[in-house]
Amino acid sequence: MTVVEGAIIYANLVVLLAMGLTLTYITTAVPNFAQGSFAVFGSYVALTLLRLFKIHPYHSIPVCFMFGGLLGVLTYVTILRPLIKKEASIVTLMIATLAWDLILLGVMGAYSEYLSHVTKKPAIKYIFTPYDFTLLGFPAILFFSSLTILITLLGLFILLYKTKFGVALRASMENPDLAEIMGINVEHTRLFSWFLSGSLSGMAGCLLPFKQEIVPGTGAIIIVTIFAASIVGGLSSVVGALLGGYIVGISESLITYELSLIFGAEVLVYSKVVSLIILVVTLLIIPKGLVSLRWRKWLGSIS
Repeated sequence: MTVVEGAIIYANLVVLLAMGLTLTYITTAVPNFAQGSFAVFGSYVALTLLRLFKIHPYHSIPVCFMFGGLLGVLTYVTILRPLIKKEASIVTLMIATLAWDLILLGVMGAYSEYLSHVTKKPAIKYIFTPYDFTLLGFPAILFFSSLTILITLLGLFILLYKTKFGVALRASMENPDLAEIMGINVEHTRLFSWFLSGSLSGMAGCLLPFKQEIVPGTGAIIIVTIFAASIVGGLSSVVGALLGGYIVGISESLITYELSLIFGAEVLVYSKVVSLIILVVTLLIIPKGLVSLRWRKWLGSIS
């Protein structure tokens, strides 16, 4: 796998995770600090199916989609909805997702030890690279991650712009109070957004072990990149998550690689610093992200 191929694969997965984070932020105004652990949950679902039932991780994508969605719904129903009904502040909701992230970390840590004991194979630290294969001279994960993105984007477009529920979903995103007055069940749209967020994270988690080694605490590491991608693109826009995901994901991979050639492989440990620098620069120059720019006016000024 070349560096460019690895960067594209990583960016594809970051886009899925950033879109999931953005969807729940738009509908419930909650920055979900457990988004990274949602992905690791999907990774462990894929690992379980592989170890216990010999199901290849690529065949596990639909299962990870469903289980990830159920985790998203569970998060909203058991933790966030009761707090929202009590009119909890955004800070309280953020802390709740952070606490939930720590709970998931503990549960997955315990489960990894249990799975290791049952299968007699390591589950605390694992990678799917040995199960990958080449397709047209490229690693299959490049095609599967790219195809997942294309299907997701097509599905979201059809859902949001070609269905009545999509119209209701967009209305509740833009103005939930007005949507309720018009008879739209905002609660249903919030539930669906959390299901979809968890599903996207589950799919990303299913594919993530093909790119990097997974441990129960991986979510706490990748959450930096997920937030950077969402904020750089524009935290209130799914299109922004797409833009930010590719910019941050590719930049993090390529810049870190180039720096490792100069300063040595030790630099790879600090790859998230690249995402943080991009995030800080964006906040200083474009606080609302790339989608807030008036592109036609900006392009006209430089032409």
